[in-house]
Amino acid sequence: MEKSVTNGGTRDGQNVAQVHDRLRDEILRGNIAAGATTSQVSLAKELKVGRTPLREALRMLQREGLVISEPNRRVRIAELSADDAEELYIMRIALEAVAIRLTVPTLGSDGIAELEGYMAQMDHYMKAGDMAGFRVPHRAFHARLVEGAGERVAVTIAQLFDHGERYRLAYGGSSPDVWPIRRAEHREILDAAAAGDSEHAAERLVAHYASTAARIFDALGDHDPSGLREAIKAVAPGAVKSLGG
Repeated sequence: MEKSVTNGGTRDGQNVAQVHDRLRDEILRGNIAAGATTSQVSLAKELKVGRTPLREALRMLQREGLVISEPNRRVRIAELSADDAEELYIMRIALEAVAIRLTVPTLGSDGIAELEGYMAQMDHYMKAGDMAGFRVPHRAFHARLVEGAGERVAVTIAQLFDHGERYRLAYGGSSPDVWPIRRAEHREILDAAAAGDSEHAAERLVAHYASTAARIFDALGDHDPSGLREAIKAVAPGAVKSLGG
């Protein structure tokens, strides 16, 4: 029987954090399908990990909302749904519309150059068809835009960004065929930030998320995102049209 040790690992040398990070990544990338149900025993065998670190990792993922615990040690991966997507984007636009307004005045020329670098990297990876490579600068681009709001806010936003990744991967939010549109949206955000226009940068960021959400709702079927629409009106009214409807 495995026993916990003080460094967060187990006697077989496996670390709970490592198991958590690996399993979380598999879920976020869709390698373990949303809605899939399995047992802890089967999951441990599939991932080639011990059941003790797996159990602790699953508890952490349950608190994050990615995993749902069921009777008899069965595990269900949280489904993708229009309701969940709407809640996710309400939280994202509410936090990020404020965070980008705080960040833009602090960027300076170095910050803008950093963002330009991420844009160039995104172009490179998209042209190469390397979606795994693309995700790194894409994540960094959005993280840099909210950095000025402080670490606690940035950590929360990063988690929400990762949850949004499941929807983007499932519904083609950053696929090569739509990249010209998405690239233009990123460029509008960056140009507004470079001009020092916090309000316009916030509006363009919210419009970017609204158009992503609209794509998700279209894919998931009939859904009236009335809550998201009201949230957008509250933080960036000019972006409401990007939600459609």
